[in-house]
Amino acid sequence: FTTLLYTIKFESMTQQAAVLQNCNNELVKCIEDLCNKRDALQRDITTEEEEKNKLQNDIRILSERLAKINESLAKKITTRNEYDKTISETENAYMKILESSQSLLQVLKRESTSLKPSPKPDS
Repeated sequence: FTTLLYTIKFESMTQQAAVLQNCNNELVKCIEDLCNKRDALQRDITTEEEEKNKLQNDIRILSERLAKINESLAKKITTRNEYDKTISETENAYMKILESSQSLLQVLKRESTSLKPSPKPDS
């Protein structure tokens, strides 16, 4: 009878060891799967971080370019406004000269018609 108990106990322990081994194997497989998923995720993170860094660099470069263009535009607009002012002042001065010339011409015509030819000396 004790041999029978011993055999049953041994078989029970063997079965428990087999169950424990199966659990251990499944646990190791689950941990490996999680590690693989983590590694894949880390690769994605690294790729996106590299892309983010590239985009930030592109933004910095474009911001610098934009600042230079804005500065250039401001200078050119100031220069254009100075041209506009000079052109306007020159046109106004030219119109005054034109008006003065027309007035002078009218005065000259009026004076020339009012002037009588001087008599010719008798010969």
